Amino acid sequence: MITLHHLNQSRSKRIIWLLEELGVEYKIQPYCRDKVTFLAPPELKSVHPLGKSPVLEDNGMIITESGAITEYLIDTYGNGKFKPERGTHAYIDYIQWLHFAESSAILPLLLKMFVTKDGAKMNFLGDYADMETQKVMQYFDQRLAGKTYLVEERLTGADFMMSFIAEILNTYGILTDYPNIKRYFEQLSTHQGYLAAQALEQKYNGE
Repeated sequence: MITLHHLNQSRSKRIIWLLEELGVEYKIQPYCRDKVTFLAPPELKSVHPLGKSPVLEDNGMIITESGAITEYLIDTYGNGKFKPERGTHAYIDYIQWLHFAESSAILPLLLKMFVTKDGAKMNFLGDYADMETQKVMQYFDQRLAGKTYLVEERLTGADFMMSFIAEILNTYGILTDYPNIKRYFEQLSTHQGYLAAQALEQKYNGE
């Protein structure tokens, strides 16, 4: 059986959503962040040396990185769903969004989080994080104009990956600055698999 090592308030929520949409049998091994440091517990290092989440166990393999897990699950259990056909323009667009989520999109948001948590006056980093966030999210917002989903007007792995970015914007209270992302996120939030993942996230939140 598939085992997802899930850390509360982390990227692994989107993997729960994907697993729910795939309709496969799986179990969750939950872990909770330290309430003071917000770091993952040391127990996760017994699963993978980096001690990060998500980590997926399946068929004797340990798989890390959200994008790799998303591709693996869709390729293995999707039966043609959730990704365009290889060799098409849509497929190229699809893999760009898969990588965009954990590269261009997440970096400025992480910088903003670190600056906020540090609390010290920054000479450069704070303004840079704000500028990059605005630039990247405006691009994301513009690409969603007139669209329901990112690729082929259907739910794909790109949406599972980018949902986490929209959630961070919502957490920061700046989702309303990007009307197309806001509409997109509200629509994603109506999927039954997403609602199930949300409920499981709350169940294992450790509060």
